[in-house]
Parts: sequence; structure tokens; C-alpha cells
Amino acid sequence: MSHRHGDHTSGLNHLLKVNPAVKIYAPQENFGVFGAALPGTFYRRNESLPTDMRYFDGKPPETLRFGSPWSEGNFTWITKTTEVAPGFHLLLLNGTWGVDLEVKEISLAIDTADGIVLVVGCSHSTIEKIVEAAKTTLNKPVHLVLGGTHLLPAKEEQISSLASSLRDNANVRYIAPVHCTEEPAFAILKEIFGDRYIYAGLGTTVLLGPKITVKAEAGQPNKTAMDEEDLRSCRQAIMRGPLRPFLGGSRLARAQQ
Repeated sequence: MSHRHGDHTSGLNHLLKVNPAVKIYAPQENFGVFGAALPGTFYRRNESLPTDMRYFDGKPPETLRFGSPWSEGNFTWITKTTEVAPGFHLLLLNGTWGVDLEVKEISLAIDTADGIVLVVGCSHSTIEKIVEAAKTTLNKPVHLVLGGTHLLPAKEEQISSLASSLRDNANVRYIAPVHCTEEPAFAILKEIFGDRYIYAGLGTTVLLGPKITVKAEAGQPNKTAMDEEDLRSCRQAIMRGPLRPFLGGSRLARAQQ
């Protein structure tokens, strides 16, 4: 689990029905949604209070453990960058870019013969910091970045500068942006990365190798995941939703017309 936000956690109920014992790696946060633990000494004491007015009758446990909506989940909390299997590294960074308070987020860096395959959730700590952390951890170039690059709050000139930097300075070979990247950023990234831009819509199978390609399922040609009607209703839902104050609205409003 990359981080605590609902659009990244809402599949857990189904996952745990299918495989209740699956090990789930999640970032550790104080009072985190995936569960948490704090030392019993974290709150202040007042020894003059009578026992029945004190927490735990004045005798707190050594460790206070807090639950999760998925109480049966087999969570392993990640507190630092960790190799969880040979060649599979979980990168933990803090992020504040966006509308939420500070969020801890995990990205997955896979060591392959062609370089690092970097799978990101939402890139709240910024995609450039995650790319740098991956290169530092594995001491290899980044072959592919796949996932949400969180460019919703960025202006178009910022996106252009970032895309050029990823290509020319960070030497990212291929990019497959999804989720919170936003449509203008898709267009800019595609223009800057050219034939090294990979379309990865819902259900796309990405084939790794020196040249990144995608596999069309069941012999069908690759196509966008949503048709024009889907896109129109999606934009309307976003404009009516809780993110409206943070998205400005002008571009989306024009898109609906």
C-alpha cells in the first residue's frame, strides 16, 4: 500500500476476502489507518490524580497499539527504505505536495537487468525526489517510471520543466504516467518523451525489457480505458466532488462544455 488515501486503499476489503493472509506492506504513521503503535510513555502524567481518573489506572502498557479498519489484515509497517525480497525495494518518503497534511508514501523500485523499474502510487514527495532515491538506493539508472506523478497542482510550465529534467538530467528512459498525473501533463509528457512515452490505461499489461512495450489483451488493440461519455461524466463528478476547490475548475468547466 503506497499511502493512506482512500483512492489507494478502497480495494483492501476485496483483497482480504480473496486472500485474508496476504502480507501487506504499508507505511507506519502515528495513528495511521493501517494501524500504529506508540510507547506507553508518549503522554504526560499527573501522579496526584486518583487512579480512576488516570489513563489505564495509572499503569499504561509498555506499548500502545492502535487498530485499523482492516483489523484482520497482515500488515508489515515500513519505517525506512527496505528490501523486502531480492531486487524489490520499498522506498519510504514524506510528502506534502497537495491538499493533505504530511503523508508517508511507499514506492516500489525493482532491480532489473535493464535498470530500475519504479512503480509509484501518487508521488506526494514529488516524482523527482522518488527517482533520485531509487537511483541512490540501487545505484542504477531508471529504466521505467510507472504510476501517478501528482502533477494536478502543477502549472504547465512546471510540468514541461519537470518532464525535460526527468528525461535529460535524471535520465529516465521510459515513462508510463497514470492516475493523478492530469490530462495536460499526459500531453506534455508524451510530447517530451516521444516514443518512450507508454500509454498504460486500465488493464494494460506492460512488458519489460530493453524496449518497453504493452500487450493487447485477447487480441484487442490497445485503446483508452474510457470513451467520451465516460470522460464527460468523470469530469462532472470531479467538479461536484470535494476536490473542486483545489482544482480551480476553469479547465474542467471548459472541458464539460
